[in-house]
Amino acid sequence: MGLKQSSNSKPGISVVIPNYNGKNLLAKNLPSVYAALNASDCNYEVIVPDDSSSDDSIPFLRQHYPEIITIESPQNGGFSVNINKGIARASYDLVLLLNSDIKLSEDYFQGQLKYFAAPDTFGVMGLILDEDTGKMAEACKYPKSSFFKINHIKNVALSSAENVYTFYLSGANAFVNRRKLVELGGFNEIFSPFYHEDLDLSLRAWESGFKCYYENNAVCWHAVSVTIKTHSSKNKIKTIVTRNKLLLHYFHLRGMRLYLWAFISFLSLSTRWISGKFYYYKAWQLYLQKLPQMKVYKKQFIKEAISKKQYIPFIKVKDSIKQSLDKQFKTI
Repeated sequence: MGLKQSSNSKPGISVVIPNYNGKNLLAKNLPSVYAALNASDCNYEVIVPDDSSSDDSIPFLRQHYPEIITIESPQNGGFSVNINKGIARASYDLVLLLNSDIKLSEDYFQGQLKYFAAPDTFGVMGLILDEDTGKMAEACKYPKSSFFKINHIKNVALSSAENVYTFYLSGANAFVNRRKLVELGGFNEIFSPFYHEDLDLSLRAWESGFKCYYENNAVCWHAVSVTIKTHSSKNKIKTIVTRNKLLLHYFHLRGMRLYLWAFISFLSLSTRWISGKFYYYKAWQLYLQKLPQMKVYKKQFIKEAISKKQYIPFIKVKDSIKQSLDKQFKTI
């Protein structure tokens, strides 16, 4: 579907909220989404792709929010598969990828729209507070020093800095440029059903020459990990997280770093056995099953990025972000 022409030159926002048995969360948080959209002075639409829910999510939306675009799936496909359906349906030039367990502040969009004036902006995320405690749950993603560990980050709220880079945009509240999102192919569905797909997407954006930002004044509240913990066992979560961590590292590491990472990860199998972390073996089995598919995906991504003369290897991306944030740490 082509982009809608926003009236009166206003920007347009498509809010995509993936849902799975989240009727209660939608009832609780949709009012805040509409309040923020109405305060933004933008044209907008709300899209809810539903991942074969067994609750009354769709009937609830049709009764109370008939204007919302709903997409029903006959079977559960996981986060990436489901949200990509919503992205494909989005009509406006900006897309907010939002978890159903997020409540937005009324002025949520005001401080973020300015970032999209730059042609290389992929997206921006705001400050996420824990709904129960009011404490910081997620903020600017600062990459810690590590030779090959990709997901080694800490959250930092840089309140007085401007144009703050973030290592990645949280999938809970990523506000992105639709054209660039589609160009990247959306979320990599190899990571389904959940975890690390947001980190992968943002790194692919960085590696394609785009930029991701953090805006401390855009505040929202998150009931942390309610949806996944409600519907999945702890052992399943640990297994999928580990599998996806392996896939993530394979995709973004290259050369000697990739070989060293693979060698050390394989050697760690014995220590995992001794420590009783048997789920790690299942994760490795699942990783090896997905590896041929990921190899093809990686080769195609790098080839296309190089053909556009905009490919930036992961290690250069990480160093650039870290150096920028280190400078800002010194000035605040």
